[in-house]
Amino acid sequence: MNIWIDTHCHLDAPELAAVRAAMRAAAAAAGVRLCVIPAVTHASLGAVREVARAGGDAYALGLHPLYVARHDTAALQALEAALDAARGDARLVAIGEIGLDAFVPALRQPGAWQRQLEVLRAQLRLARRHALPVLLHTRRAVDAVLHELRCIEVPGGGIAHAFSGSAQQAHAFLSLGFKLGFGGACTFPRATRLRQLAAALPADAIVMETDAPDIPPQWLYVNAAARAAGQPQPPNSPLELPRIGAEVAALRGVPPAAWAAQSSANALAALPRLASLI
Repeated sequence: MNIWIDTHCHLDAPELAAVRAAMRAAAAAAGVRLCVIPAVTHASLGAVREVARAGGDAYALGLHPLYVARHDTAALQALEAALDAARGDARLVAIGEIGLDAFVPALRQPGAWQRQLEVLRAQLRLARRHALPVLLHTRRAVDAVLHELRCIEVPGGGIAHAFSGSAQQAHAFLSLGFKLGFGGACTFPRATRLRQLAAALPADAIVMETDAPDIPPQWLYVNAAARAAGQPQPPNSPLELPRIGAEVAALRGVPPAAWAAQSSANALAALPRLASLI
């Protein structure tokens, strides 16, 4: 059986509570050896740790830019305290999910954007202090995130999650020591640029992820018309990772087993603390 690592999976999401244990067991049976569960708000810092422990997985602690309105000084202090308390925990492998979001119009407003920048900078400094890699959110904000990384270097690098930028932006991340997260988005035939990147990037550049319960692959996706007619969108799951990985392997012209081994090695390089959990 091929061994896969899901480097970005929100298993702590409340909507997964009733199915979480069965979902994780099914993924494990399919070869998903580890999931990395990132926090999104200060209220989820404890939840990701407990879900990771229950499933034998890893977690990251951070404040997501989508929820920047909640990230006051107390939230940053709670994150710092949680990082200090988890200093000896082998399951803590990164700081994340952190970054910038320029997709949501309200987050592009000057006050919200400035606060996004302040929160990101504070967390990059925490990553430096704790010698941890980062899991980056870069939606419509790749160049802005790259600018911040050049101003506040994170020696441990990390992963640009759900990468959807250009080849030039991809190589800019690689030059800073980062890996690029690929998941369900690259399974859509119309995602031509993303699929070309998945095929052409260096073998050591890519890690696999699902972002479950979000970013469903093509075979799970329910289009807007069907959703409007009442058909629900099923949640994405780490169980889908082997099939997503096989799609990327086909794009690269290699066997799924070889890609499972390569992408898992890439995950260990990006998040070195995972090695003690294998």
